[in-house]
Amino acid sequence: MSAEHLIHLQGIKKVFHTDEVETWALDDIHLTIDAGEFVSISGPSGCGKSTLLSVMGLLHSSTGGKYFFNGAEITGLNSSEQARVRNQEIGFIFQAFNLIGQMSASENVELPLTYRKGLDGKQRREMAVKALEQVDIAHRQKHYPAQLSGGQQQRVAIARALAGNPKVLLADEPTGNLDSHNAKLVMDLLIALHKQGSTIVMVTHDPHWAAQADRQIALFDGKIVEDRRMGVPGAHEVAADIATVA
Repeated sequence: MSAEHLIHLQGIKKVFHTDEVETWALDDIHLTIDAGEFVSISGPSGCGKSTLLSVMGLLHSSTGGKYFFNGAEITGLNSSEQARVRNQEIGFIFQAFNLIGQMSASENVELPLTYRKGLDGKQRREMAVKALEQVDIAHRQKHYPAQLSGGQQQRVAIARALAGNPKVLLADEPTGNLDSHNAKLVMDLLIALHKQGSTIVMVTHDPHWAAQADRQIALFDGKIVEDRRMGVPGAHEVAADIATVA
């Protein structure tokens, strides 16, 4: 498999079983994402957006299909190998921030780096401070989450995702817990990071924020129904019409 695509999903399926009910969260997903892209994934509640992001981030395994990351197939990796890829190659940004209340901002950012081999405490602290500076929150590095606003907490969470220099940032509703002002500040930050070269895949239910990405993917009932590249003449690609599927 060539390394042309950073992410390459081939026929990905995800089925959840509860009692006697079988739910197809993802149904035959074919998708490639290249380094440097800013991709939004949107669709109605329950369409499979977060599940797709979780499969990309190796938080959930797929039921079927193949997943290639940076040219290597990772579908069959064992749990420890998948954990290594998650820790070293993928940065996560969550709606709920997921900061540890008993740790300062810098300690929260540094935490995932403690699982990296070959890094001493001084190196981890330097990487954490650099990431906090990158999102303009270093001046609050000694503060605890409860002492920070929602927007500041999300900046710390983004710094945590950035600190390990991941190949891709996966953001699941990064503005979902923020007011409109802080939501815009976080989106401006993501756009700036993208312009600096970060690859970002963002799940959002908000069409306004989805439109900020340079590529927009829509899901419906676990299927990709639209894939649009914005601002690229002739590159409008539609997999299916939502109204037809509905």
